[in-house]
Formats: sequence, structure tokens, C-alpha cells
Amino acid sequence: MKERSNLLGWRPDIKVVDATLRDGGLVNDFYFTDEFVKKLYLTNIKAGVDYMEFGYKANKELFDVNKFGKWKFCDDEDIRAIVGDNDTDLKIAVMADVGRCNYKEDIRPKSESPVDLVRIATYIHTIPQAIDMIEDAAAKGYETTVNIMAISQAQEGDIAVALDMLGKTPVNAFYIVDSYGSIYPEEMTRVADMYMEVANKYGKKVGIHAHNNQQLAFANTIECCGCGVDYLDATYSGMGRGAGNCYIESLIGFLHNPKYNLYPVIQFIENYINPMKEEGITWGYDMQYLFTGLLNRHPKSAIDYTKAGRKDLTELYNEIILMD
Repeated sequence: MKERSNLLGWRPDIKVVDATLRDGGLVNDFYFTDEFVKKLYLTNIKAGVDYMEFGYKANKELFDVNKFGKWKFCDDEDIRAIVGDNDTDLKIAVMADVGRCNYKEDIRPKSESPVDLVRIATYIHTIPQAIDMIEDAAAKGYETTVNIMAISQAQEGDIAVALDMLGKTPVNAFYIVDSYGSIYPEEMTRVADMYMEVANKYGKKVGIHAHNNQQLAFANTIECCGCGVDYLDATYSGMGRGAGNCYIESLIGFLHNPKYNLYPVIQFIENYINPMKEEGITWGYDMQYLFTGLLNRHPKSAIDYTKAGRKDLTELYNEIILMD
């Protein structure tokens, strides 16, 4: 049973990570205005958010720069145009996907960059490459975390081996990533305990990045919080791929740490997020995402269904069931 103080009190080690630009960028191909990004940055400072993830360090030889906004690539100069010298308590993060980032060249030494944290995203089968990326970023002076994606489709034994391998690297934190929004809170407790055991062995932290396919992103995030997980990802109004993520307004409303302030979050949602929805940018829970969550499948079919404006839910359900 969890310590009641884990839920009713507050731990100074908790870090709220805003992933709106990165996960939300998957909704609009990273075409955010500079005004939006600047206001989000200032809002995070006022709200007491600990890290703001600006987007990806994607390889420009693999991704056409004319088909995406600049936060797909997060050039240091573009970040600095928003944050200046970032003389604040808010730290800047970017994500680098294994196999999709020219990290040797595109991630410059920390002394030349406004970025503080490099988040490496990997699957179980690409752990060796992730380790090389962790060691490269750490040697350049960055904090690092590692997101092991799609763990709901991985063997528990493989996850345990991967965590032990990662524990021997300079990485600061392992992330639990419920990529398909298919993990239930009681399962999440067991997963968090497994991650925490390895993290404690090697002196690491643990984070949680949840998706909302079954409307459980917030529940799973606070479940992990109660288990001792410190890095908590969330986005404004849950903005993110498909069903979206944990709502940052729910998370800050839940946390009892007086450093966090909900009021500027509400203002930003009213003035910037809600107008995006009114313009037709779509994300968030719906039945098509429920199906992929229930069946532990990648949400691509549900995303395609939504973009096509389809209404035949029963047919979609049959299609997902028949997927290989």
C-alpha cells in the first residue's frame, strides 16, 4: 500500500515536465507561432513548471524541413530566440529519437546550447543505440533521460534487462512510457515498482509519460507519483498525438507543492489552446482511441480514422481486431 504522505504531502524531488510543443507538435506538424511558444514559455515559468520540452532534434536529412515547423528540429538558435539566456528556474528539454537524429552533429556541447536536458526515445530492440546517445549527450554536459516506448507490448524480462543496462550509463532517469494508453493503474503500480527497484539500485530517477486512450493518463500519472516516480510529463489540455496525454491542469491541480500555480495555466488554455481547438486542430479521447487502448495497438489506425472523418466505429473495431 502506498504511503499516504506520498499523495497528501509533496516531495521536493517531483519535476513537472511540459511536453506540449513536442507531443502536441505531432498534432499540427509542429507549426506553432512564435507568439504561442513564447507565451507558453512564460506561462510555464509563472506556473512553476520544472522542464519545458521544445520538440525533437530530428535529422534534416530524413525529414523535409519544408513539411514541418521548426520545433521538429529544435535548432539552438530558434530556442534561444524564445528564451534568450533563460535566466530562470525553468529548464529546457528536447527529445532525440534513436535512428531519427544525427546526434553526433546536431546536439552541440551544452556550453553552446540553451538546452539543459536531452530525452532519448528508444524501443527495447534499440537499447544499444540509446546507450550510445546517452553517453554522447552526457559527455557534452547535458542531463539525460531515456524513454522506453511501447512497454505494454514488451516482455517484462526484456524490460528488466534493458533497465539494468541503462542503469550502468550516466542517464539521470528512466521513463515509463504507456505509448498505447493500454496500461491500467493497478498494472502501472507493478511497472513503477519494477522501474523504481532498478533506479534505486543505480541511483537514478523514474519518470512517467502517459497517453489518454482509455482516459487513464492522469490516473496513471498520479498512481506513479504515489509510487515514488518523480518526473511527471503532462501537456496543456492533454494536447498530444491521438488521444493526447495527461492534462497539466489536472496534474498541477493535484500536486500539493506550493511552488506550482494553476492560474496562469488556466489563462493560457483559455487564450491559446481553446482557440486552436476552435480552428479545427483535433486531439483527445474518443472511442476510436479507446479501441486501440483496449486492444493494446498503435493508435495510427484511429488517427487515420479521425483524419478521414469516418463514422463507422463498428467497422473500425473489426479492422483493429483483425490487425496482425
